[in-house]
Amino acid sequence: MPQLPNKDSLIAKFASARSKWGATEKPVREPIGPGEESVWDYPRPPEIRPAPARSHVEFAGQVIADSKAALRVVETAGAPVYYFPPEDVNVSLLVEREGVSLCEWKGAAVYYDLVVGDQRSLEAAFAYPDPVDDLGQGYGRIAGFFGFYPSRVDGCWVGPERVRPQPGGFYAGWVTDMIKGPIKGAPGTGHW
Repeated sequence: MPQLPNKDSLIAKFASARSKWGATEKPVREPIGPGEESVWDYPRPPEIRPAPARSHVEFAGQVIADSKAALRVVETAGAPVYYFPPEDVNVSLLVEREGVSLCEWKGAAVYYDLVVGDQRSLEAAFAYPDPVDDLGQGYGRIAGFFGFYPSRVDGCWVGPERVRPQPGGFYAGWVTDMIKGPIKGAPGTGHW
């Protein structure tokens, strides 16, 4: 596993970044109907919620993850990011990468390639082995769970619905018909 930064030093570093979050200009919200959610009603700091239905991920003809116990992290302006318990993931198909990235809310993430036979998807999965949880949001609940980028696998599903990737390619959000935006990620939305 890559060397993870010290959590206390991360918390100090994140204080400045966290204080700067907040849209200065909010876009016009899409209307929501019964059973729908607006990404503009999601909180910041992010919150962990149960997935609304059994969820699964496929790549190269294989089911990579399949769970009735997946969790989703919801954050203002972003599509929910789904996390799968390790016992519901075919971890034999994951190859850990070097390096980490930092989230000002959850801490250090490590990345994994998906490898099935001769097919490989670079950094298609990620995990927070030891999340920062200084805000009391319960991020420790996703320790060791795996997230997947919908744009880097063959398909992700929530119940029978195939999800769409969050715009822009940077975020790992899962866009379903139940969420309404606009959703950050496209050019010009970085300040959301």
